[in-house]
Amino acid sequence: MKETRAFLKSIGMPEGDLYSLPTSEKRFRDGGQYRFEVPGIQGPKVMEVLLETMDKYGIWLHRVTQTKGIMMLTDNEIMEMVKLAKEAETDLILAIGPRATTDTSASVHTEEGVRMGYRLRGQEQIVRAIEDVKRAVALGCRSFLVYDEGCLWVLGEMRKAGELPADCHFKVSAHAGHGNPCSAHVLEMLGANSINPVRDIQLQMLASMRAAIDVPIDIHTENPKSTGGFIRHYEVPEMIRVAAPIYLKTGGSVAATHSWDSTESDAKQRAKQVSLVKRMIDTYYPEAIQSPKGSIK
Repeated sequence: MKETRAFLKSIGMPEGDLYSLPTSEKRFRDGGQYRFEVPGIQGPKVMEVLLETMDKYGIWLHRVTQTKGIMMLTDNEIMEMVKLAKEAETDLILAIGPRATTDTSASVHTEEGVRMGYRLRGQEQIVRAIEDVKRAVALGCRSFLVYDEGCLWVLGEMRKAGELPADCHFKVSAHAGHGNPCSAHVLEMLGANSINPVRDIQLQMLASMRAAIDVPIDIHTENPKSTGGFIRHYEVPEMIRVAAPIYLKTGGSVAATHSWDSTESDAKQRAKQVSLVKRMIDTYYPEAIQSPKGSIK
């Protein structure tokens, strides 16, 4: 294995998982090590309750992520969510609608086909995904959840060509199934602005991924039952230390599935989960630097 490890090192990749758990010196542009993200907020009413509850806890929320898909929202709903995000100085991420689970193929719903994640089948689905993004851009959104590497590449090329605004942000979903430094490096090359690895990634794996890329890593601090149901709050301080800059995706355990249609009561519970994670940070890594309010890119 020595020669293989030596070659990996020669191309700028870690030789293996970093069991030494080195401290990351990388930061967000504002100097912060971590930010909070709450996923699974599917519409404006629930988003409004979430933001109000976060204010009551006195915790800055840097990201709100909708996961059901842009095509499931009306124009008015998108505009209202964009408005709420602007007022709260938080980033709104909308999921690209067309994906494997809503295609006419049954493959993704089979035991073997589920391994394809939410990737797109056929070029028409790529076209439709791009149309989804263009529609949301026209309504004021600039951040998008991407499930397919080819789609990511095209969106990145469109951004470079001026077909999409230069400030568009592309976040790769955990449903793309990436969990190693080499894959993360490829996603960064394709235009990813942040990367969500598989949900059960271990600390030494997370450390090696951080060594390979510069963009933020989005990590689930907890999960719905459909994706394991594990809660990793005690690991959060070390996640921050070894993987900064990092988005802490919190509140997932409130939901039963990834695209759970959260209620206003769920939103309050998700905010509570963020407060519990913040307590862990304050107790076990109090020197960790949180990005200030308004730092959303």
